[in-house]
Amino acid sequence: MNDVYKTIEQTSTGYFKDKGSKFYSYAYPIREEEEVKDIIQQLKKEHHSARHHCYAWRLGTEEITTRANDDGEPSSTAGKPILGQLQSYEVTNILVVVVRYFGGTLLGVSGLINAYRNATIEALNNAGIITKLIETSYELKFGYDLLNTVMYHIKQENLNITVTDFQENCRLVFKVRKSDAEKAFNIFDQIYGLGIKKISG
Repeated sequence: MNDVYKTIEQTSTGYFKDKGSKFYSYAYPIREEEEVKDIIQQLKKEHHSARHHCYAWRLGTEEITTRANDDGEPSSTAGKPILGQLQSYEVTNILVVVVRYFGGTLLGVSGLINAYRNATIEALNNAGIITKLIETSYELKFGYDLLNTVMYHIKQENLNITVTDFQENCRLVFKVRKSDAEKAFNIFDQIYGLGIKKISG
């Protein structure tokens, strides 16, 4: 089962120049579409005299959503080439914005496609692409009498505990890589007196 995806950990930049036109590229790790608007507004403030702020993003780990925007450039000459590189590098949860300063000479359709593609490549090559696991989270609820049993299995299966709440009863949340999720569920589901439910993934 394919339970990994590629993304970037931190913002990176790139630069490409052609016939006087300057293309500044910015790659951002994002988690949701709402972040895109704020980032683009910020870049428009920083580059207020630039003519175009073109972008593309990919979001999701299994079902991937995409968007591309030419921001006034001829149709499919900016957003699409940016998106094409995101797909080529197989990265997701990422936004790339390319800011263009017009240099006085028209580049033509193929020139624009080449420029936006290369500016994106520069940002991605500087980004440090990482591989992450697609994980499933489960919540366990049980009495103190089962604590040792639960912790034994957590240790045996090398599960990652993200929440512990030991008050009157015990509540614990753990993450497991998706391909091992069913096995982990079955282990805890067979313990009498313990409740398990999937909460994400």
